[in-house]
Amino acid sequence: MNVWTMSPLFLRAATLLTLLTAARTTAAQNLVVYADKLYTMAGPPIDMGVVVIHDGKIVEVGPAIEIQVPETYEVRQARIVTPGLVDVRATVGLTGILNYDHDQDQLERSSPIQPELRALDAYNIKDELVTWVRSFGVTTVHTGHAPGELISGQTIIVKTAGNTVEQSLLVSPATIACTLSSSARKSGGKSPGTRGKMIAMLRQELIKAREYLAKRKKSDNDKKPARDLKLEALVKVLRGDIPLMVTANRTQDIASALRVAKEFDIRIWLDSAAEAHLMLDEIKAAKIPVLVHPLMYRSWGEYKNMSWETPMMLRDAEVPFAMQSGYESYVPKVRVILFEAAIAAANGLTFEQALASITIDAARILGVDQRVGSLEPGKDGDVALYDGDPFEYTTHCIGTVINGIVVSEVER
Repeated sequence: MNVWTMSPLFLRAATLLTLLTAARTTAAQNLVVYADKLYTMAGPPIDMGVVVIHDGKIVEVGPAIEIQVPETYEVRQARIVTPGLVDVRATVGLTGILNYDHDQDQLERSSPIQPELRALDAYNIKDELVTWVRSFGVTTVHTGHAPGELISGQTIIVKTAGNTVEQSLLVSPATIACTLSSSARKSGGKSPGTRGKMIAMLRQELIKAREYLAKRKKSDNDKKPARDLKLEALVKVLRGDIPLMVTANRTQDIASALRVAKEFDIRIWLDSAAEAHLMLDEIKAAKIPVLVHPLMYRSWGEYKNMSWETPMMLRDAEVPFAMQSGYESYVPKVRVILFEAAIAAANGLTFEQALASITIDAARILGVDQRVGSLEPGKDGDVALYDGDPFEYTTHCIGTVINGIVVSEVER
């Protein structure tokens, strides 16, 4: 039906439904969730388990036969219950569902170096793509500016529910997004046109930021330099407040990222890392985590050497890793981490290892594991409900709970 031909009565009804839904996602609930099998990610799975949530927080977890639940609590049940899924790298909320210019805010092309751009100012909690990924059980996302410029901007960590970004926000900024790959190269004589130029420009900006920090520390206010949003953002990286998240796929680009991290003594996260399995010793020695590219990416260009077994090889090498939904400049742009983890489970990871890569392991890398990633007393009431094995094609997510509030009950 065309929106311009809808009857006024229909529009009033639709508006009322929207308001009621918004109210439902902000009203606290006391909730109990029963599971035939409960994966807490804090211990072994529990047969016939239960999660009790009071005022948005988990208060009890265990076998249902051992826990007494107040009769006034709302009840949900499912065959399989897991923690709410955690996406370790996404652009959802900046990347919109329509795939048109007006809802694509993930990449600003006017300059190759833009660390001052805040995902906080671009994130759209109401975009339908956020609703879509939430309906698969995704409750927390690390999202922000996409790879494609040498420094494309900042990222944030948010819940996938709320009326404003402030209501959903966990961490801002979370990282500065940097790209050391062909997608950041310019043509027509513009910089950076080569990989050597990329590293030179990145090093120069970090040197400027280091000098800026030293000058700002001086006690004489008259000699302090004027505020510079670009350098202020990079100072956070130099001080170790936040990591530099580096998108690098080829071994030479991964090696360059490790070299810069060592030179400036900064924390980095490797993003995408299609050839990480070819540099396991170096990555392990550098003690950095890998945010593994979606395994269903197309194997071409910088991804020609990607492997579905990369998560397994990272696990065997004891390198911290998590799965991500990623970003693509073409459709679908944003993938669903549930499906990506399923591919990892079919190629060397156990069920629980694959589930950990989109729950507790992702939360640990992001530094939010005190709140999300596992089902334990004191943590946020974020839960995903499934009518079967979450990694099976025929299984549906039948419920998503965030902060104790049921935010989705569509079968997806």
